[in-house]
Amino acid sequence: MADAALRLTTLAEELLGTPLPVRVRAWDGSESGPADAPAIVIKSRRALRRLLWKPGELGLARAWVAGELDIEGDLYEALDRIAGLLWERGAETKSAVHPVRDPRLRAAARGLIALAGPWPPPPPPAEEVRRRTGPLHTRRRDKEAISHHYDVGNAFYGLVLGPSMVYSCAYFDDSAESDTSPGGMTLEEAQYAKLDLISRKLALREGTRLLDVGCGWGSMAMHAAREYGAQVTGITLSKEQAAYARKRIADEGLTDRVEIRVQDYRDVSDGPYDAISSIGMAEHVGSVQYRQYADDLFALLKPGGRLLNHQIARRPEPNEEAYHVDEFIDAYVFPDGELAPVGRTVGTLEEAGFEVRDVESIREHYALTLRQWVANLEDHWEEAVRASSWGRARVWQLYMAASALSFEHNKIGVNQVLAVRPGEGGRSGMPLRARTWNPTIR
Repeated sequence: MADAALRLTTLAEELLGTPLPVRVRAWDGSESGPADAPAIVIKSRRALRRLLWKPGELGLARAWVAGELDIEGDLYEALDRIAGLLWERGAETKSAVHPVRDPRLRAAARGLIALAGPWPPPPPPAEEVRRRTGPLHTRRRDKEAISHHYDVGNAFYGLVLGPSMVYSCAYFDDSAESDTSPGGMTLEEAQYAKLDLISRKLALREGTRLLDVGCGWGSMAMHAAREYGAQVTGITLSKEQAAYARKRIADEGLTDRVEIRVQDYRDVSDGPYDAISSIGMAEHVGSVQYRQYADDLFALLKPGGRLLNHQIARRPEPNEEAYHVDEFIDAYVFPDGELAPVGRTVGTLEEAGFEVRDVESIREHYALTLRQWVANLEDHWEEAVRASSWGRARVWQLYMAASALSFEHNKIGVNQVLAVRPGEGGRSGMPLRARTWNPTIR
């Protein structure tokens, strides 16, 4: 009798204490749950063995990347329904069952074991980062983490990001539709607008010496040099990014204005700079190194120099010591990456000596950007698989879609923090009304 889906639904609802908001379709052809909902398709009993071995997010992620678990119907709706169930239950979900004593969990585990089939669990997919040893955020370990994320093929990123090759949130205008797509403004236009906004916040002009920390594929460096005449040094730990950026710079005839280095920010010693941009890089720094990051950037700026720190932020925890890195993100996307509340970021920058002059939240913009990246990936799926791997494409599809929902639901945010190294007598060099960010007259 084909009844695996009903048995799984019953077990899940018993544990959660509420009906499942999605359908379940099992490997035996059985189906259970609301007919008009997206379906979680469990293609193999191997997925259950993964969940038994690693209950929760990591087991689900492994099954997804391996293709043993899939979604039929709208991906965003399915993820929203599942995540919404957890978000709504909040802290109650974390403490609702005890892993040893609660009889419901013990009964559910026995039921899953009976369904899962022969032991042991399958090995993790090849795309999962191999566990690293030693202390966090050493130079070597950071370089390995960056390589895992970025050295997966420039062609793959080109398909996802589009021609701009900008891997941070774009900046849309009011024509954007907040819940679907950017309306009349293209992704390329919005990425240009973001790079230009940063350039104006930093008051770039002819001859400005700019350090671009975590320069990616060179887009910010090229924009600053081409549009504002800045002299730019870009640094990255990714050899693939650096090679790609150097070729782009040469093709545009900007080699006299832009230098790209494979270098750790802790090893930059040729300051002072007039301005520093750090766009989507500080998430890799880690809490144990964040004060050093702030101190180092402060030391690299001349008095009156500006820092633009563009960084994803999480919401504060009631108990900050209980914060832990998302298992899926840590294992498949950003190894050793950490998010901090924006208040902590601002506080650390101030402790290092900066004066924070402006904080702009652009959370909704990242949701729009991510949906565009997902659409790019899905539109070029076969090419993306050939450029990397089928599992890698699955990782990015899930990561970007889930992240879009997290930004939309205000579970995470992204902020541009503009800070100044005060000059003599505390002078900032900022105009009295800076918020219009008028273009510099060159």
